[in-house]
Amino acid sequence: MNLRNFFAELKRRNVYKVAVAYAVVGWLLVQVATQVFPFFEIPNWAVRLIVLAIVIGFPLALVVAWAFELTPEGIKRTESVDELPAGNSRSYLWLCVAAIAGVLSLGLFFLGRLTAPAKQSGSAEVSSKSIAVLPFESLSEDKDNAYFANGIQDEILARLSKIADLKVISRTSTQRFKSAPSDLREIAAKLGVANILEGSVQKSGEAVRVTVQLINAANDSHLWAETYDRKLSDVFGVESDIAQKIASSLEAKLTGREKAAITSVGTKNPEAYEFYLRALAQRNRSSDPDILQRINAYRRAVELDPNYADAWAMLAIEQANYFDGPQKSEELEKNIRVAAETALRLAPDSARAHEAMSLYYGVCRNDNAAALAELEIARERAPNDGGILSELGVFQRAQGKVDEAVATMKKAADLDPLNINVWKTLALTYNGLRQFTEARAMLDHALVLEPEDLDVIGGLAAQYQAEGNLGAAWKILSPHPFPSPEEWACVIYHEQYYLWRDYGFLIETIKAMNLESKSYPPLINAANDVLLANLYFLNQEHDFALPHAQKAEREMQELRAQKLVLYEVSAAYIEMAARAGNRAEVQREIDYVFAQVGDNKWRLPAAESWAAAGYALLGDFDKALPLLQDSLAKPNGITIADLRLNPAWDSVRNDPRFQKLLESKP
Repeated sequence: MNLRNFFAELKRRNVYKVAVAYAVVGWLLVQVATQVFPFFEIPNWAVRLIVLAIVIGFPLALVVAWAFELTPEGIKRTESVDELPAGNSRSYLWLCVAAIAGVLSLGLFFLGRLTAPAKQSGSAEVSSKSIAVLPFESLSEDKDNAYFANGIQDEILARLSKIADLKVISRTSTQRFKSAPSDLREIAAKLGVANILEGSVQKSGEAVRVTVQLINAANDSHLWAETYDRKLSDVFGVESDIAQKIASSLEAKLTGREKAAITSVGTKNPEAYEFYLRALAQRNRSSDPDILQRINAYRRAVELDPNYADAWAMLAIEQANYFDGPQKSEELEKNIRVAAETALRLAPDSARAHEAMSLYYGVCRNDNAAALAELEIARERAPNDGGILSELGVFQRAQGKVDEAVATMKKAADLDPLNINVWKTLALTYNGLRQFTEARAMLDHALVLEPEDLDVIGGLAAQYQAEGNLGAAWKILSPHPFPSPEEWACVIYHEQYYLWRDYGFLIETIKAMNLESKSYPPLINAANDVLLANLYFLNQEHDFALPHAQKAEREMQELRAQKLVLYEVSAAYIEMAARAGNRAEVQREIDYVFAQVGDNKWRLPAAESWAAAGYALLGDFDKALPLLQDSLAKPNGITIADLRLNPAWDSVRNDPRFQKLLESKP
């Protein structure tokens, strides 16, 4: 068929008319979608889907027009149809409408699939045995009694978390909501639960009234409600009774151990109980003064009742939180051990006691294997405790069980979906696995929860830095002011300019902060001197670099003696000492870092890369190379982007062995 005959055949088969009619109808449908969809709050991507469906359907309509004809007798193949007289354009119009309808039907099918509600935790529906305990309302006239309501809520949660057949949302997530809210269905959807427990507490002198109601969030029906009137001396056991009634109402199966755990009464001393609840109510506050206040309250509780196992466990946990800082001492370490061991002796099956022992091993003794073993027991005793799961994931990661760690952290996120720290920990784990897309997804989720959190913003930028995409990193950082030195995000800003090699800007920025006139902890002062010395060395200003390097060396030696050097500061200090030509100090810091890392398989690859940088800067690439190869091959090790961009590798950049590393794929 020649070209003229082909076009004549197109005309005979009405392909032209179908094309024009399809375009007109398609254009009308797009106009309707763009004007009407926003009114019904249908997302913009649905409009794009319709446009895409119409475009895809166009060639299909032309094929149908070529092959078939719409006649009064129905659809027939074109070869079997006598040439129809002109004027049957309606047939062509109906043909193209049918084609568009078919394509849109497919589009709407996929639209329905894409817009279907997300399944909770991979299951087809929210479990009927899932529950969130919202903050209890304090009805006490004395505002100082608000702690009692918070403490009761926390105690109920602690008991429910021990029941494996339930799903119990952690306190960090439920604290985002007020007491007795009106939109229970929306809250339940955000938390991924079917049931909500509301409550109120009224304390007046020695009288206590606790009112609770268990509600099915989907239909707002009350499953169970009760009011407890007690004297303060007789209030013990209310939380246990509430936990049992909830388990019964939700038809949860309890093992003998679980029943014993939720019915146990920690103390019968009213004053000890009050000190315990006061501390428990403030558990989410993380400043040093707040931690000290809780330590003192728990200490008073165990003085009043030396057999109060939960108070001993919490005393150990809070002291462990306080231990990792300037207040670290042998005496404090001993106090943590005594408190944890006492809790475990008094209550061998207590999840909290095993958690306390895990922190003693992990924080004080740097024994990650022993810490992990204790946390495994704690998880068995309290499978719905999001905090224990978060800690377990970190120690699994430290022992090289990264896949298990990710699964555990995801479970923690399921139980604590509104806790930003859970998502940040997951992001750091994916980042160490060099799964940067997944890491960004976790941080995007965290950013929805806390849009102004600088740690999250810095974390997102860090993912792009790790990939070597400094432009994308800067797009995230640039709208925000340079953070203060005590904020972790400050490190990410420094890294951006460091990788850009804009040393002069960083020097002026740090000098403008005027840190010496402010009162910062010794570690921040040391980090500042380390950073300035490095920058002056890189900027070829050795006369300015040396005083800062000498001061940093004195500061770091003092901090090392107290085991207070922050892990990440060591990386910069090793480079600084190498640039200063202080080979002995480089080796001392490398030895210190490896001693601190111990059996932590997650931290080891990063430490290897820091040691390699020190050796490379000293001109000893033979020592650096095996460390780099090992770091590059392991999770949480160095990235190709770091090798490509970091000035620390400039001295070996032309070495063929280094060039070969750049071609490898970790």
